[in-house]
Amino acid sequence: MGLVELLTDAAVSDPIYDLPRPLTRENIGNWVEVAAHRRMEGTALLCVMLDEGDAVSAYSYFTIWPERSAAEIAGAYRADAQGRGVGKTGAARSFGWMFEHLGVRLIGLTAALDNFASAKVIEAAGFVPMGTRTSIRPDGTTRDSNYWEMTRDAWRILHGLPGSAGRTDCAPL
Repeated sequence: MGLVELLTDAAVSDPIYDLPRPLTRENIGNWVEVAAHRRMEGTALLCVMLDEGDAVSAYSYFTIWPERSAAEIAGAYRADAQGRGVGKTGAARSFGWMFEHLGVRLIGLTAALDNFASAKVIEAAGFVPMGTRTSIRPDGTTRDSNYWEMTRDAWRILHGLPGSAGRTDCAPL
């Protein structure tokens, strides 16, 4: 299974607003090309995860706004891998990587109002609900979304990491 097969599965792609519609091989190919260009600019990173049989089992798309020191992540696991807790674990690792390696100060996340699985993952990671937003799809249509945020300081406090506000075992330089 490749990326096209993963994304054309409605169980995977329907809740994700920023995928190119319709989900055709050509549109997905163009989306990958744009992601590669944005990677060179430092504003995006598209990653795919492979299972033990080298089939694509998941994807993550990181969008970075360097001028704001902020980022978001979109992604999904193959339908047969959903509901096993791997998304929750993978998301937590991704959030930590975004804060600690990309160095962003803020992560903002959205999920469709009826996407309870993503909401559960986001809230389990400690993100704070900030209300709703109108998300704009690549084709210009809109979707109402729940919205959450977390700051790097809050992440570090939550995970007991050095450099977090309020810790007594580190001193500012």
